[in-house]
Amino acid sequence: MKMFTFGLAALLASGTALADTHTTDPVIQDKTGFFVHMDVAKELTSTDITQACGIVPARFTYLDSQGREHVLDYQAQGVWCISDH
Repeated sequence: MKMFTFGLAALLASGTALADTHTTDPVIQDKTGFFVHMDVAKELTSTDITQACGIVPARFTYLDSQGREHVLDYQAQGVWCISDH
């Protein structure tokens, strides 16, 4: 019985050692400013501001040309103000 327990423990340990240890790259949080250089290869998500009024927080998530994910948080002017219609 000891040998079975030892063998099972060794098998589990080797499985853990051989598991894929690839870590995903962290998401890059871009900083806002007057000019932000953005290398956008593919848009992933963006905040829908068509039903918002006034200044609202918005987020743009994209992949750059190297496949890294970026997030840009910014303020945007909503376009659905009742006084504008």
